[in-house]
Amino acid sequence: MTTSLPAAAAPAPARRPALPSDYPSLRAHFGPIFERIAEGALERERERRLPFDEIRALDEAGWGTLRVPTSYGGPGASIETTTRLLVDLAEADSNVAHQYRSHLGFVDSLIFQPERVRTRWYERILAGATVGNASTEKGGNRLGTLQTVVTDGPDGPRLTGTKFYSTGTIFADYTRVSAAVDGGDGRRFAVVATDADGVEIRDDWDGFGQKLTGTGTTVFSGVAVEEDGLLDRVPRSADATHEAAYFQLILLAVLAGIARAARRDAAALVAGRARTFNTGLGMPFREDPLIQEAVGRIAAKAYSAEAIVAQTARVLDEGVAAALAAGRPDSAEETPREVHASEIAVEHAQVSVPELALGAAQDLFLTVGASATSVSKGLDRHWRNAQTVATHNPIAFRARAIGDYWINGVLPEGLNAIGDARAAKENR
Repeated sequence: MTTSLPAAAAPAPARRPALPSDYPSLRAHFGPIFERIAEGALERERERRLPFDEIRALDEAGWGTLRVPTSYGGPGASIETTTRLLVDLAEADSNVAHQYRSHLGFVDSLIFQPERVRTRWYERILAGATVGNASTEKGGNRLGTLQTVVTDGPDGPRLTGTKFYSTGTIFADYTRVSAAVDGGDGRRFAVVATDADGVEIRDDWDGFGQKLTGTGTTVFSGVAVEEDGLLDRVPRSADATHEAAYFQLILLAVLAGIARAARRDAAALVAGRARTFNTGLGMPFREDPLIQEAVGRIAAKAYSAEAIVAQTARVLDEGVAAALAAGRPDSAEETPREVHASEIAVEHAQVSVPELALGAAQDLFLTVGASATSVSKGLDRHWRNAQTVATHNPIAFRARAIGDYWINGVLPEGLNAIGDARAAKENR
């Protein structure tokens, strides 16, 4: 059923004390919240109850400020540290971790914005504001173009359009909307309040996995856009290349967390099981070497996925450092090679990590038999969630891009917007 839900209220403009920046301290700070989120994850899944309370608890604890630089009063956590925390959160509930993709991506994009824009939005984020995302249109727009537009009027710019995958917007104070540039190729962004006049948020996402991410339709009908809410985007610039890589890294972190959840549940199921099969060795499952091997393979897949994600995050940290050292270049020609290395690293990880996470979630059912399929256990959610996240980036396309890079030295090409494909003869 399609419903419209109220957006979150705008936060009070008061800063909270900055968090630490190191992983052990941040893990200790957020750990108790992660535990509470994990405790209710299965019940929320059964009831299809969106995690407003859980997200509010994280926001109030400062989760949204992690990547705000220390020079602006934030903790300045690295991408690697933030990613490790995301894996922890995704193990607790992959839906909650996934919906922060929009906010974290927006905060990182501010690195490349003019000083005035950075200051304005960092202040809001430190005060507790969060930002969702509304980029993809359901159909009718040609590949690389958008139907959503910003038009100038007597009272300032206005945003009009409909977006389908609005992940995180229903939980956020603002949402960043991709819009056409003068009706042609390319895009820019308009950041508007989710409770502004003309914004309608619908909870109509009907995917079989990641059901609680708020990935529904958002309609914008002549929404006013403030001056600091219009953000330009230069294709293949350091800004565009880094953000594309970072947005995909967050999905990979979610997959690594799902793999860890499969490991956790597999170990718990086997450790607590008394029954065995008449075709087995007759010993308790926790002592059966074949069952131990099955759990060990799940654990190895989870470990490998997390290790790949952590290494990829380190490459992105190097890319940001290089971009800042180069003076935040805003043209494709000046993008440092370290930033391109971020995209290449993510392309590699996108071939490996989804397969590892899906394998871990699938192998979970090799550990205890038919009882694992009980709806009350909800173990199928790990595979459904992993499959849903994995479909964001078809592995075949990523593998082809990597092959082209290693064979021909061709850098992966980011598209301005998903859209309807052109026939082969139109591309000639």
